[in-house]
Amino acid sequence: MYEENRDMKTLTMDECAEDAELLKALANPTRLSIVNLLLANKCNVIAIETSLGVKQSNVSRHLFVLKSAGIVEGKREGNEIYYEVINQKVIKLVELLVVLK
Repeated sequence: MYEENRDMKTLTMDECAEDAELLKALANPTRLSIVNLLLANKCNVIAIETSLGVKQSNVSRHLFVLKSAGIVEGKREGNEIYYEVINQKVIKLVELLVVLK
């Protein structure tokens, strides 16, 4: 039987739309793997390519989607750009997925 939980916050339509965009960006296994990898270490494209066995062009395409969704950010260090996860909701979501395994 369903019981109401009056302590639980409900989301507005705008919040649901925002969260749905984040989930769409994460709904690809390669992008989710990239985020998972970046949570452990900041990486450049070559490190992501090597770690995941994904072609550089595909890594770049997936990073573009993740950057556009506000999930990752690239920071230049010398000649390299290192990517890291900057979205706190995504960090918590992936940590939860790991805990639930």
